[in-house]
Amino acid sequence: MQKFTLLQGIVAPMDRANVDTDAIIPKQFLKSIRKTGFGPNLFDEWRYLDVGQPGVPESQRKPNPDFVLNQPRYKGAKVLLARKNFGCGSSREHAPWAIDQYGFRCVIAPSFADIFFNNCFKNGLLPIVLPEAAVDLLFNEVAAFPGYELTVDLERQAVVRPQGEEIPFEVQPFRKYCLLNGLDDIGLTLRHADKIKAYEAERLATKPWLAHTAVNA
Repeated sequence: MQKFTLLQGIVAPMDRANVDTDAIIPKQFLKSIRKTGFGPNLFDEWRYLDVGQPGVPESQRKPNPDFVLNQPRYKGAKVLLARKNFGCGSSREHAPWAIDQYGFRCVIAPSFADIFFNNCFKNGLLPIVLPEAAVDLLFNEVAAFPGYELTVDLERQAVVRPQGEEIPFEVQPFRKYCLLNGLDDIGLTLRHADKIKAYEAERLATKPWLAHTAVNA
């Protein structure tokens, strides 16, 4: 998992409340058995005028010129600014995959659906909860200033506006540790690889018949 330390980037506004995971990545794209390739289909039903299907190249699609992510001023955005209850609906892990693979590393909103919030941390995406007044302020500034950028400092737990003013945010210490070090659940387990190998070696030495059981299972 990619480390998250300091992020500076353009902010794209998603000015809708209760954006659910089916809007983030529609159900037809869940057929893929891979964890990659979902970025082109982020917000597919809003982003394109035609109906999206797995395997259709982005070059053959009809973009919706009115959709926010299709506007040139938000090209290359790394921070997604959203409204309350972002990521509600089904628990599909494909939603944070699609957001991350599009190019976003951080989502800022007044509130998130719990499962989506947890899935973000497990996949290297930082969800930040800010008061609605602060989110309103950021929406206004994004609308007023093309190319508006924020700096997200995870170590200091601060969102830094272009003028230098900081908005603090909370994050659980363990989740912060995992993001700073790029550790997902597998990465956390592999920190103990030597102990696991030693245990397996001792186990087979004292119970050698288990090796044959495993092979014949």
